[in-house]
Amino acid sequence: MSKNLGELAGKKGVNQTLFEELGIAARQTGTPMVERMEELADNFIFGKANVYGAATFYDFLKPENQGKKVYICNGSACITAGTQASLKEKLLKHYSESEIGEMCCLGRCHENSSFHINGNNYSGSAINSIVSLKKETKTAFDKYHVASYGTAVLTAPFPGIKSYYSILERALNTPADELLNELKVSGLRGRGGAGFPIAIKLEGCKKEANKQKFIVCNADEGDPGAYSDRYLLEQQPHSVLLGMMIAGYITGAETGVVYIRAEYPEAISITQETINELHKQTLLGKNILNSGFNFNFKVIGAQGAYICGEETALLSSIEGQRPEVRVRPPYPVQQGLFNKPTVVNNVETLACIPWVIKNGGQKFSSIGIGKSTGTKLISLDGYFKKPGIYEVDMGTPLPVVVNDLGGGFRAKVKAMHIGGPLGGLVPVEKINDLTVDFESFNKNGFLLGHASVVCIPENFPIIKYLEHLFAFTAHESCGKCFPCRLGSTRGAEMLRKAQNDNYKIDRTLFNDLIETLEIGSLCALGGGLPLPVKNALQYFDNELSDYFKT
Repeated sequence: MSKNLGELAGKKGVNQTLFEELGIAARQTGTPMVERMEELADNFIFGKANVYGAATFYDFLKPENQGKKVYICNGSACITAGTQASLKEKLLKHYSESEIGEMCCLGRCHENSSFHINGNNYSGSAINSIVSLKKETKTAFDKYHVASYGTAVLTAPFPGIKSYYSILERALNTPADELLNELKVSGLRGRGGAGFPIAIKLEGCKKEANKQKFIVCNADEGDPGAYSDRYLLEQQPHSVLLGMMIAGYITGAETGVVYIRAEYPEAISITQETINELHKQTLLGKNILNSGFNFNFKVIGAQGAYICGEETALLSSIEGQRPEVRVRPPYPVQQGLFNKPTVVNNVETLACIPWVIKNGGQKFSSIGIGKSTGTKLISLDGYFKKPGIYEVDMGTPLPVVVNDLGGGFRAKVKAMHIGGPLGGLVPVEKINDLTVDFESFNKNGFLLGHASVVCIPENFPIIKYLEHLFAFTAHESCGKCFPCRLGSTRGAEMLRKAQNDNYKIDRTLFNDLIETLEIGSLCALGGGLPLPVKNALQYFDNELSDYFKT
């Protein structure tokens, strides 16, 4: 990360970013032409190598993306469902091999067979209508089961703009310190995986003496199997936007940036439409509700990079730099976007803020268990009889989620990968030992994370799934630190070789590899990969032992 480039990018602000210009330049062919990148380098006073290095990082900007017309989801849920090979066969009747690309993940984990065409996502039986879909330009809306068990914080029906934004009016007539204290009392922790208290971030940013500050919503929900953020952005966008506005009021920020992954085109359009409506209602801009508070939003569509879910890589991405993880300190609340104080939080975390402000921090903290307060959204994949999004009180027994809400499994399952690719691999026999909260999962050697659930059926080899995780990490690594970049590649190679060749993995070498990844990686991508690997070695050793030296 270059602070100088951050300053240069900041001169044009968020309304005209190099990152977005590269995306515009790639629309016609799938990748920006070299001549256009050189023009942008001159316009933004960036080095040509910096611009080229950034553009070639992203899946949907790199030269290999040129000429792609349709994309197949290669996320974990679709892979374990076994639907994508047949899907590709059907697409090959309409497209050449070179016209078919891949996306990860489309958030259609509830029914699989997922693909992307003409700016829309489809899944399930949609492939049977491919002829008409090739001509379709309207946004395709997804349907899946949504329910709550306990308190409906994020799944309650939207009461209308006038009623809902009375929360903002009340907040703007309350001292910022009082609102911050309510969030402290609430115990609201980050729902993106880390579980870090949001009040600490807001307070840190509030204390920084700077006229320009930012609230950034990390909507780059790249964990395969997760689609809870997509649910919020598409069906409850006001909760996210209002949460950002209140966060802006508390910290003194006047700009909110919603960074949404390219794989969620519907979420991008719906969020922008919602912002447009707020402008019409005079709830954005200058002197909102005659309070003296100013706030505006900027929606930025990402270009395909899982690492941008890491907050510092996301900030570098917005600035037009190569999205590599930054060394901390300084932290984003001190030097974030364009080197200005910035709070970065994920969608679900920000969406909880309005409920806390309306009902009080004590009310929120009374929901849940221990330090895991409030509720949690859970994404259930297509192996459940009733897949969908479920909101449960923290502390809810996992069997309730699996059997009562999800209806049990529609086929025999041996493990659930919970919390994304860096989450824990939970064997089915451990279901009764877990409750949905941070502490329970940590105590049992797992990770709640995003609370996405990808099922691994009995006939899907664990070693094949581990190879998938290593290959995913290798593809998505920013490359800044050696352990992640090299370790993930070597791990995938060993696992692939053990399956296809007369090769046995040396356990000492393999254990050294995952230890190096765990303690030597700069961020949670390489550092988190060892968790599901260790779980697999612990609970599925009988299945894996044939691939290792005795």
